[in-house]
Amino acid sequence: MLSFFRRMTHSKIGTWVAAFFLLAILAGFAASDLRNFGSGKIGFGMGSSTLARIGSQDVTDKEVTEAMERRLQQVRQQNPAADLATIAADFDPVFNSLIDQQTLLAFADKYGFRLSKRLIDAEIAQIPAAKGFDGKFSQQAYDSFLVQQKLTDPEVRKLLTGALLQRMLLIPVVTDPRLAVGMATPYASMLLESRQGQAAAIPIENFRAGLTPSAANLQQYYATHRDRYMVPEQRVLRIARVGPDQVGSITATDQDIATYYNANKAAFAAQDRRSLSQAVVPSQASANAIAAKAKAGTALAAAAGSGGAVSTLAGQSREDYAGVAGAQAAAAVFSATSGAVVGPFKSDFGWVVVKVDSVKAVPGKTLEQARGEIAAKLVPDKRKQAIEAIVDQLQNATDDGANFTEAATQAKLPVTSTPLITAAGTSRADPAFKLPPALAPVVKTAFEIAPHDPPEIIALPGDQGYAMVAPAQVVPTAAAPLASITQLVAKQWINDQARTRAAAAARAIADKVAHGTPLDQALKAAGANLQPPRALSFRRLQIATSKEPVPPPLQMLFTMTEGKSRMLADPKGAGY
Repeated sequence: MLSFFRRMTHSKIGTWVAAFFLLAILAGFAASDLRNFGSGKIGFGMGSSTLARIGSQDVTDKEVTEAMERRLQQVRQQNPAADLATIAADFDPVFNSLIDQQTLLAFADKYGFRLSKRLIDAEIAQIPAAKGFDGKFSQQAYDSFLVQQKLTDPEVRKLLTGALLQRMLLIPVVTDPRLAVGMATPYASMLLESRQGQAAAIPIENFRAGLTPSAANLQQYYATHRDRYMVPEQRVLRIARVGPDQVGSITATDQDIATYYNANKAAFAAQDRRSLSQAVVPSQASANAIAAKAKAGTALAAAAGSGGAVSTLAGQSREDYAGVAGAQAAAAVFSATSGAVVGPFKSDFGWVVVKVDSVKAVPGKTLEQARGEIAAKLVPDKRKQAIEAIVDQLQNATDDGANFTEAATQAKLPVTSTPLITAAGTSRADPAFKLPPALAPVVKTAFEIAPHDPPEIIALPGDQGYAMVAPAQVVPTAAAPLASITQLVAKQWINDQARTRAAAAARAIADKVAHGTPLDQALKAAGANLQPPRALSFRRLQIATSKEPVPPPLQMLFTMTEGKSRMLADPKGAGY
């Protein structure tokens, strides 16, 4: 048969027949491969559900889906509203974790590292959720655990096998890493490698001479780099403050002081102030024993011993102590003499025994004596109320349609205007301008409202009061006029031109050095008063142990082959 085909190819017609036959065979293979491609069976020998294969182990889409569902279940313990979108960022870590696990299993299969069923059974028995009420393994509890975690027994065993392999294979390597001398020696020798070379700087500064831009140069450069000179939106703000300065003349009248005095006569009457020691115990029997010892002359703390809590209350009024122990206890304590032991009596926190350590009579105050104290209390409250009244007046006026000027005039408030400022509160025209820190919220709000919106009233931090603000002028974001930044544009034009000159000189020097010209001669030929090259001599160990960033010339010194050169831009933009 084969000889027949060989004879046929010697004729022209036979050659065409053989070619047609070969094309038919190739078409058959191609059609078969296309069908297999659609079913996921082409080329790699992986099924349609296989996402990765490591040796004898596969990572399937089912395993990834189940792992993501378990991850979602964990997240929902902290965030019940979580969904798959919430854990989208966890897909790569979960997928990589499965690949790592299958890699260990494949490694173990390849080298015959087998784990016994009994060892896996012992790990399953240690799962807390697989234990019954007696603390021992329970098949029923284990089955419930599988349902809850959406796992099967083989899947659990596979996970545990991976964890055990990690514990047995990887942890010993990490905790006690050692390399054979024959492997370590070449790498250690590399650190002793030393290299010598030369480095030269071509600074931009050396190429500025004679660069003077014309008006046309500046105009063209400004038009080309217009985005560099954009100025953010600026506004002139009108501010009317309502604070302590506006209500500083408000004081407490005689009638205010008298009214307050009459309403709080008890606070200005003569008072009995007492310093007390009290012991608190949980039972009445213990309290009786402590009271008996204390009345017999034993110090209260000693009488209470370690079984009671003893505390001291200094300068207590009857009302103060009633708030601590109740009205009945306060009545008993404040009817006793100095040094007396009172109690025990029941309180909200236990049984109490009290000793009156000292008694001090505080004389009362007449209206005249209390006048300054009352005024000091009333004035801040009256001024605060006055500020709130002005703010209410402003708010009502703006709600009724009044503009900034009308509202400020009605409230008789002084108005200040800023120069044109940015949202940062700075002025381009007046660098010395600075708003008070308390007005920072005002600037933020003033740049958020539209030019024709009603004015806003903002509460200032602390006791600074309030401020009403409205924009008086708005300058949109735009490029600064060339006339106002001529010096800046000229400087940048010169910098760019000098950089272009320096780059051309650096390329010329690099080209000469690449063709065998010594670096120092190439530098001299370039002119521009360039400094001679600097010698470099370092060991790789110095770079490896350096705590500072390694300069680019040294990095290149250890990446190039002998006799080669390279040019690079200075990282700080100073040249090449």
